Amino acid sequence: MSVYTGHITSPSHPEDSDPASLGSERFRTDFGVRMPYMVGAMYKAISSVSMVTECARAGILVSYGTGGLTLAEARDGIRQIRAAAGSEAPFAVSYMAPLNHPEREVSFVDMLLAENVKLVEAGAFIEVTDQLIRYRAMGLHRSSTGEIIPEHKVIAKLSHPEVARQFVLPPKQRRLDRLVAEEIITPEQADLVVHVPLADAITVEGDSGGHTDGAVLVAAFPAIARLVRSLEMEVSFPHPILMGAAGGLGCPESIAAAFAMGADYVVTGSINQCTHEAGTSDLTKELLASLSFQDTRKCIAGDMFEVGGIVQVVRRGLLFPARAQMLHDVYLNTPSLEAIDPAVRSKLEHQIFKQPISHVKESVRRHVSSERWVVCERDPKVMLASVMKWYFARATRAAIDGDEDWRADLQIQCGPAMGAFNAWAQGTDLEDWRARGVVTIAERLMTVAAQYGPLAQST
Repeated sequence: MSVYTGHITSPSHPEDSDPASLGSERFRTDFGVRMPYMVGAMYKAISSVSMVTECARAGILVSYGTGGLTLAEARDGIRQIRAAAGSEAPFAVSYMAPLNHPEREVSFVDMLLAENVKLVEAGAFIEVTDQLIRYRAMGLHRSSTGEIIPEHKVIAKLSHPEVARQFVLPPKQRRLDRLVAEEIITPEQADLVVHVPLADAITVEGDSGGHTDGAVLVAAFPAIARLVRSLEMEVSFPHPILMGAAGGLGCPESIAAAFAMGADYVVTGSINQCTHEAGTSDLTKELLASLSFQDTRKCIAGDMFEVGGIVQVVRRGLLFPARAQMLHDVYLNTPSLEAIDPAVRSKLEHQIFKQPISHVKESVRRHVSSERWVVCERDPKVMLASVMKWYFARATRAAIDGDEDWRADLQIQCGPAMGAFNAWAQGTDLEDWRARGVVTIAERLMTVAAQYGPLAQST
């Protein structure tokens, strides 16, 4: 079986291609890596300690997927990575926007500060939070020459122009005054934070796996990049914000196109879930390796269930997307568990939950806080939502664990990039997912993308 080099129509010669010729040199120097490529975070440590360690050792930027982990699990993972890859290894820690749990964000930032985490990948933010400002501000100091040095770097992943605006412009003075009054930051930190953007880099995310707005990258990236450059003209920052592209990048052609649009760096996600380092099951990886680019679909998100949030998941051969929608329909049209139609209840218990609803309620009680359980018991609609959402958590765990009894109900968050990669790798050594290493994938994609020559070269 041949080693894939790709069909190249560019006049550039393969032997002349160098991934370092792509994108921004400043991305490489600022983050201490050897190419303008990042492996994005995948929740519940699917971007695992092993994956992060391999990338960090190879000089490839990567984000550790702490979403869905306990604080202790996240802290232990960070320590394991540093022990294996070195204290100065280049990696980020994912910082997911809190959903109605501000107290958890405070504890998370406390942990980041205690562990001296120098880089976070901030995702799913609708608005910048006080704690994100705190993290950024507490890492600022002036050098002996008066230059402001950001010890705590932030890469923001987003798809909305208004969110991008918040990561570029300084916080309002009245907000900073409040943060100082509440002793969240010091007066000195409040003074420094207005002289730097909240993000060192902004990743514009297109149609990705997991939480997604379904943005079209070729439309969103130029528009948001143009907005960022316009906003930078209103303020005086020492360096322009680095602009990255993500979502749907699964083959060299799409990566070359991202650089041709002016991206300083690219971020891959779904394709890294199908590597031997990924923290998910062989069952899931077998399914991922069989996908075409059209084998995913949008469905209701478990963590944004009540408000109708959307995630992109694998649909081929799975009932999860349709059943997720059914559960949301039940939630919207039913006031309580007791009011569920008997025929619907039977389907829930025998086909979807695979156990009586009373057992699901007991599982929910064991896994939520005592305060949350009081709310569930007091509000029938909250109890209904909590029972429905149990299915989403169980389907995710089944995918990670490789539970054959739940094979039809696996929740595998994934975008069309996975199918694009499979098509590119067909007939090569990378067709078998067991041969796919996260570093090998990065190097192959970037080397072939660089063969497109000047078209793909940015700054």
